[in-house]
Amino acid sequence: MKVKFSLVTQIFTAFVLAIILGTFFGSSIDFLKPFGELFLRLIKFIIAPLILSTLVVGVASTTDPKQLGRIGFKTVVYYFATTAVAIVIGLAVAFAISPGEGVSVSSDGLVAPEAATKEPQSPITTLLHIVPDNPFTSLANGSILQIIFFALFLGIGITLVGEKAQPVFKFFEGFAEVMYKITAIVMKVAPIGILGLLAPVVGQYGPSVLLPLLKVIVAVYVACLLHAVIVYSTAVKTFGKMSPKKFFKGISPAALVAFSTASSAGTLPVTIKNTNENLGVPKKISSFVLPLGATINMDGTAIYQGVAVIFIAQFYNLELSFLQLLTVVLITILASIGTAGVPGAGMIMLAMVLTSVNMPLEGIALIAGIDRVLDMMRTSVNVVGDASAAVVVAGTETETETVEEKQSVTS
Repeated sequence: MKVKFSLVTQIFTAFVLAIILGTFFGSSIDFLKPFGELFLRLIKFIIAPLILSTLVVGVASTTDPKQLGRIGFKTVVYYFATTAVAIVIGLAVAFAISPGEGVSVSSDGLVAPEAATKEPQSPITTLLHIVPDNPFTSLANGSILQIIFFALFLGIGITLVGEKAQPVFKFFEGFAEVMYKITAIVMKVAPIGILGLLAPVVGQYGPSVLLPLLKVIVAVYVACLLHAVIVYSTAVKTFGKMSPKKFFKGISPAALVAFSTASSAGTLPVTIKNTNENLGVPKKISSFVLPLGATINMDGTAIYQGVAVIFIAQFYNLELSFLQLLTVVLITILASIGTAGVPGAGMIMLAMVLTSVNMPLEGIALIAGIDRVLDMMRTSVNVVGDASAAVVVAGTETETETVEEKQSVTS
């Protein structure tokens, strides 16, 4: 009898195998890197067309402009509210664990290239850059916020024109279905890709690097788990009328992919697939909420900001005032609007936060060595948060379906 393993089982198996191989073989496991690079390239090549097609269809499918505005308002409010709660949880856990006390880490040569060469943008500049000079250039460059802006206006334009714009709508509807199929094909190689991505990371950042900063890792992971279990469980049960068990089981493949790739934008195709098929969220809602969340919803990153700020303050023996902590919360929320869902973006966001409270930017170097390990967990929480928003919005719009209901409609 042929045994068929689910995607979740395959991904989890690859995840465990990567840890084992990385631990025992170290840097010699680097020959697996091309498989990870191939998987990342496959994911990246479908991001821009997938966001454009699904978001246009999602907006244009909402023929009632009032409903569209209502969905948008709920989505943004939910994302900002959960981000605010996330940064508070991060600060609270960091104060409880005190990750920076008694730590002695050499910061020589640990500054990441991104942190050293990129200047953080102001929130106003970020907002202005949402409007693309040339939408086709944005598509070519993969500028997520600008693609979302373009897709939103295309969808709104199709809705306002009405019947004459139906051929355009049908084109994007068919285009979206094609992208869903391509996504399914790409996901068949996900376990191999995850093995190629994660095993070299484990081999490079072994116990010798992780142990001195173990308290930082514990603080971030504990805060992320608390946020997911408390905030998301309460939200999907209260507003989405869905059991937390069903929610976390349904979104687990996307969470594992996010953990391995450390890219919420790169995980977007899997998040959309899981949210539609496993959680019963209609495409017209998921195609609007999820691409937006991949850009502006940074709950896991917000938790990381809180822990990192406390760690750096304790390392340098700095006392943070209540006003400075409040500033950290506000800047984190604003900075999350323009933080791209790609690996390492949280470090740029941290530079903005540290600057806002007059803390030494050299502190970034202290945790640069374990940034990837932290990035994996915070990205996973970001993705789960995106899915929870889709469930909450769909639930308040009475749009959720069970898997059984979807099957009965198609049969």
